[in-house]
Amino acid sequence: MDYSTIDISILNMLTALKTNNNREWFEANKKEFKTEEQKAKKFFNNVHQALQQHDEVDKMKMFRIYRDVRFSADKTPYKTHFSSSFHRVKPRLRGGYYLHIEPGNSFLATGFWNPEKSDLERIRREFAMDDEEIRHIMEQPEFKNTFGSLVGDELKTAPKGYDRDHKAIDLIRKKQYIATRKFTDKEVLDPDFAEVVNKSFRVIRPFFDYMSEVLTTDLNGISLIE
Repeated sequence: MDYSTIDISILNMLTALKTNNNREWFEANKKEFKTEEQKAKKFFNNVHQALQQHDEVDKMKMFRIYRDVRFSADKTPYKTHFSSSFHRVKPRLRGGYYLHIEPGNSFLATGFWNPEKSDLERIRREFAMDDEEIRHIMEQPEFKNTFGSLVGDELKTAPKGYDRDHKAIDLIRKKQYIATRKFTDKEVLDPDFAEVVNKSFRVIRPFFDYMSEVLTTDLNGISLIE
């Protein structure tokens, strides 16, 4: 088994789980499921190793298959995807990587999912003061061809303390700063998929370098890290 690739058996198992999302089926097929889960984990580890060649990523976390149904109307007990996050070395480096494998809905995401309140305010103040550098990064052909544009939740109007007619209000009102790329099942099964994922993650580095500098300095450019 080549663990640098996604085997079709992984997608087949996730498809079967989606069709039979109940504890009885899962327990009866748990051994087979665990085999496919380990294959996926080894693939994620391979991506982690590739990331470490060009970034400082201290750990890989593969998410558990079990859903938290306590506050959800959907009571199905299991997720129907395998996913993993890759953590950059903090506090010096900011941002994170995420990879999601699901039949018909595979994608990668990278950026800032849930910035702390203080970090979000620091980002907004930076963009309000000067949005030229971030727009230059987002307009690079490699960034646009890979991700299109930044996505994520945003306010309908300006946050408190900001002019709704500010020229950077499209950036200031965001609550998340995320770049995503979707993949077909055919692309996921391609032998070069791990390299495609790695190259996509490399494209985000100018954005991460810029945001890391913003979030580790004050508005005067003084470092906040001892």
